[in-house]
Amino acid sequence: MAVKIRLMRMGAKKRPHYRIVATDSRRPRDGKYLELIGTYDPINADNQVKINEELAMKWLNNGAIPSDTVRNLLSKEGIMKKFADNKQKKDK
Repeated sequence: MAVKIRLMRMGAKKRPHYRIVATDSRRPRDGKYLELIGTYDPINADNQVKINEELAMKWLNNGAIPSDTVRNLLSKEGIMKKFADNKQKKDK
């Protein structure tokens, strides 16, 4: 089973709100997911991204592949840098 971390669209028409979820790559975009990692609200300028760092690191360490947009969101929050640092420490 290939696990991906991707966005799940919520909200009304023309007012999107996204959940960041870990899901099987074969499932539909808005289908059943394994775990909710965070939220992303592109409309609200105040708190756009809320991510549970522990869950995100858990899934990344278990081999989940983030989508391009989620990778950018994780990078802005500093999670991808921590993941890369942890990966380098394990390799040594």
